Amino acid sequence: MGFSEAEDCQGLLYRIIKLRLLRPVSQGVMEHALQHRERVGVQDFVLLEDYRSEAAFIDNLRKRFNENIIYTYIGNVLISVNPYKNLPIYTEEKAKLYYKKAFFEAPPHVFAIADNAYRSLVYEHREQCILISGESGSGKTEASKKVLEYIASRTNHLRNVETVKDKLLQSNPLLEAFGNAKTHRNDNSSRFGKYMDIQFNFEGAPEGGHILNYLLEKSRVVSQMSGERNFHIFYQLLAGASQDLLRQLKLQGRPEAYKYTTDMQSSVSQKASDAEQFRVVQEAMKVIEIGEAEQREMFQIVASVLHLGNVKFVQNDKGYAEILSHDANSGNVADLLKVDPLKLRESLTSRTIDARGDVVNTPLDMEQAQYARDALAKAIYDKLFSWLVSRLNASLAPKEKDPRASVIGILDIYGFEIFPKNSFEQFCINFCNEKLQQLFIQLTLRQEQEEYLREGIEWEPVDYFNNIVICDLIEARHKGIISILDDECLRPGDATDASFLDKLTQHLEGHKHFKSHRNLDSKTQKLMGRDEFCLVHYAGDVTYNVNTFLEKNNDLLFRDMQALMARSDNTIVGTCFKDSKLMSKKRPETAITQFKNSLNDLIKILSSKEPSYIRCIKPNDFKMPMQFDDKLVSHQVKYLGLMENLRVRRAGFAYRRTYEAFLERYKCLSSETWPNYRGEARDGVQCLVSVLKYEKEEYRMGNTKIFIRFPKTLFDTEDAYQLKKNDIATIIQSRWRGYWQRKQYLRMREAAIVIQKWVRRFLAQRLKERRRKAAQVIRSFIKGFITRNGPETPENRRFLGIAKVHWLKRLSTQLPHRLLDLSWPACPATCRQASAELQRLHRAWLARKYRLALSPEDKKQFELKILAESIFKGKKNSYPSSIGERFVTDRLTGEHRVLRDTFMASPSWPTGEQLIVSTSMSYFQIYCLKKSKTSFIKYAT
Repeated sequence: MGFSEAEDCQGLLYRIIKLRLLRPVSQGVMEHALQHRERVGVQDFVLLEDYRSEAAFIDNLRKRFNENIIYTYIGNVLISVNPYKNLPIYTEEKAKLYYKKAFFEAPPHVFAIADNAYRSLVYEHREQCILISGESGSGKTEASKKVLEYIASRTNHLRNVETVKDKLLQSNPLLEAFGNAKTHRNDNSSRFGKYMDIQFNFEGAPEGGHILNYLLEKSRVVSQMSGERNFHIFYQLLAGASQDLLRQLKLQGRPEAYKYTTDMQSSVSQKASDAEQFRVVQEAMKVIEIGEAEQREMFQIVASVLHLGNVKFVQNDKGYAEILSHDANSGNVADLLKVDPLKLRESLTSRTIDARGDVVNTPLDMEQAQYARDALAKAIYDKLFSWLVSRLNASLAPKEKDPRASVIGILDIYGFEIFPKNSFEQFCINFCNEKLQQLFIQLTLRQEQEEYLREGIEWEPVDYFNNIVICDLIEARHKGIISILDDECLRPGDATDASFLDKLTQHLEGHKHFKSHRNLDSKTQKLMGRDEFCLVHYAGDVTYNVNTFLEKNNDLLFRDMQALMARSDNTIVGTCFKDSKLMSKKRPETAITQFKNSLNDLIKILSSKEPSYIRCIKPNDFKMPMQFDDKLVSHQVKYLGLMENLRVRRAGFAYRRTYEAFLERYKCLSSETWPNYRGEARDGVQCLVSVLKYEKEEYRMGNTKIFIRFPKTLFDTEDAYQLKKNDIATIIQSRWRGYWQRKQYLRMREAAIVIQKWVRRFLAQRLKERRRKAAQVIRSFIKGFITRNGPETPENRRFLGIAKVHWLKRLSTQLPHRLLDLSWPACPATCRQASAELQRLHRAWLARKYRLALSPEDKKQFELKILAESIFKGKKNSYPSSIGERFVTDRLTGEHRVLRDTFMASPSWPTGEQLIVSTSMSYFQIYCLKKSKTSFIKYAT
C-alpha cells in the first residue's frame, strides 16, 4: 500500500470515530450538540417539553427557519417550511447521506422520508404511499419533485432504469405546463390533484408508473381573478413558439391579444422565462415519446382555445345570438380542430333538443351562446389534459407485467383553501382535505395503537377532533350537501343557486358545522351575504358563495358540440369526444359526484398502503425569504392537524428506540456496557437505566424498544453523553495513535524493502541493457571495418560514415597554409574524389587569398609578367632566368630625362599620346624594331 493510500485509511478511520462520537443524537433526538439546542430548537417536536402549547410549537419552527433548517419531524411525519429561496441541501452528496440510513440517524429531510419508504418497499415488501399536503404556495410540488429525484438517485446503480427515471422526472414539467398556473399565493400553483404510482421490480429498480389526476380547475381556462394567470402552457406557447409555428396556429405572440389571457400583463423577464419553459416542455415531450404529429395537434388544441375566447356574438333582431360573417376566430377554431366551420358556428349559436322523439333546434341568446362557447373551451382543454395524463401513463407503463412488482405512491394534492370569495372549486378542494385529514388521523392513531400493543405497553386514549362529522355533513347519502346539490341539478323545473341554498338551509339547519344567513345572529348576518353559506371545517370557518355552483356541477356540454367534436379530424379531439354514451339519453354524473367517487377510490388506495406524510407550510403570503408570519403559520398548523398529531404521538412516551440503537449510542455511560456488551441488548439497556437512575414513571421497557416518557429525561441522558464522549474520544485516540504509528512503521519498512528490491532489479536491467547495446555497437564497427572495401552493407555503411567523419576532422587540422606548399594529407579510398575536389577548392582559396593581399604595384608587375610570358615563353632562351626580375619603366639617364621632359612639354608631342616606357636606343635598334613589326610595337602603340 502506498503512502497516500495509507493516509486515506487514516483519515477515514478518524472520520468514523468523529461520526460515532460527535454526530447529532442518533435517531433524530437533536439537530446539533447541546450548546446549539436553544438556538436551533429540536428536530423532533415530540421532544418539546411544552408539547401542548401551540406557541412553543411555532417558536421551534421559527428558530429552525431562521437558521435555514426547513425540515422538522413529528415522529415519522415531516414538516416542511417553504424557504422561498434555493438552499444547498438537495445535491447528490446530500442524497448519499441518507442511503440506507435509519430514519432518525440523519437530520430531518425529504430524502429521509423517500429513503425510508424505498427501503420498506424493497426489503420488507410493503407497498408505500407518500402523502404531501399543504396550502397553495407551501412547496408541495417541489417536495414531490425531490422525492422523485431522490428515488432516481437512489436507484442509479441498478440496470436499465435511466429511461424510466427520465420519464418520471420529465412528467413533471409537462403536467405543470398544462395543469399549473400563477395565482396570488403561488407562481406555480397546482390547479389539479395528482397521485403517481411508481412501480418497482423485485430488484428495487423503477420500471414504470401511473398517474391519476383529480379535479382540474378548468374554470380557470375562461376566467381568472385579477392579477392571476391562465394555465402556463398558453403563455409558454405564445412566448416560446417559433414564428413558423405561430403562423401555422394563426397566433400573435401577445397574451393580451386574447380574451382568456388578458388578465395578466407579462414582463420581459416573464416572457423570457415562459419561452425557456416552452423549450423544456418540448424536450420533455421527446422523452415521453410524444411524436411531432401529436405535439402539433396538442398545440392546435391550445391555440383553438385562445381563438375560441375571441369569438364574438351579436344580437339579431329576434334577440338571438349570431356570429358575424367576417369573424375570423370561429374559422380559425374550425381549421385548428378540423371540423366543419358552418357546423361549429351553428353549434355555438343554437342547440338541438330531443323531446320525446321531437327534435327541435333552438337558437341561443347572448348569455347562452357565451356559456356554450366557454363550456366548449373548458371541455376541450379538460379533455386535452386527461388525454395528456393517459398518454403519460402509456409511456410510463412497464413493458411486462411482473407479479412481484410493488409501488410507491406520491400524492400531491391541493391544500386547504380559504379565499375572500370561495366557490365550487374551493368546496371540492376543502372536502378532499377533510377526507385526507380523516384518513391521517385514523392511520396515525391506528399506527400508534398497534405499536403500543405490539410492544406490550398500555395505551392511553387521546382526545382529538374526529372530522368524520364534517365528512358526513358533505357526503352523507340523501342528506349531505353533495346529495342536495345533485338533487337540485337533476330535478325538473327552474333550479337556481338560490333554490339550492334554500334547500341547504332547510335540511341542515341546526347542524353545528353549518351556518347560513338565515340562522345567524344579526351581528354575524352583516358579515355574510344572502347568497353564502359557511362550513365549520377542522381548519376553520369557510364561507362559500353559491353563485355558479349548479352551473359548475352540471358542467354540461351541448350534445351538438359533443357530436361535432367527435367528428373532428384532430386525432386527440376526435378520440376524446368519441364517447359510447354520446347517444345515450341518460344524464351523465355531476362533477361533484365524479369527484367524490374518485376521491373515495383514492382513499381506498391510500388505506391499502403504508403511509408517509409530508406537511408543507408557507411562512408568509409574499413569497419572501427569511420572513416568518406567526399568525399565518398558526393557521396552517391548526388546519393541518399538527397539534393533534403531536398529542397523539406524545400520548404516552416522547421517545422510543430499539434496544440495539439505544445501547449503541449510550453504552459509554456505563463501565458494564463499554466498549461492548456481550449479552442481550435489553439487558444492556437495563444496566444503562440503572446507572442513569431513571425513575420508574420515566420509562417503560417494551418487547423490542425502550419508551421514555419525558424529553427532559432524554436530554439529561444526551447531555451526559456529550460530556462523556470527550473522555472516550481521548482514550480511543491514544490507543489508535499507538496502533497507527506501529502499523505505519511496519508498512513503511515493508514498502522500503519492496522499493529497494525493485530499484535494484531496475538498475541491473538497465546496466545489462547498456552493455548489450555497447557490444552491438562494437560488433557492428568491426564488421564494417572488415567489409569496408566490399559491397555496401548496413555495417560498412555506418563504418565508412564514421571513417569519413574522422578523416574530415583530421583534414581540418592538417590543411596547407601556404600557396606554394603542394602537400595534401592522405585519405581513405572512398574519399579520393572528395579529397581531390577539396584540394582544388583549398588551393583556389589560398590563391584568392594571396591575390587579394597584393598591392597595386605588385599587381601591375604580375600583369606585365603574364604579358611577357605570353610573348617570350618558349621563344627566348634567357626567359626563365628573367622571371624573377621586376620590370622597370624608366631606363633613362639624368641627361636623357631632361630631354624627354622637354620634348613632352613641346608642341611637337602628339596630342593624346601617353608615355609607357622610357629607354635609350640606337638608331639601329629603332630600325630593327620597325622592321620586325612585332606585337610589342603594336602593343606599345
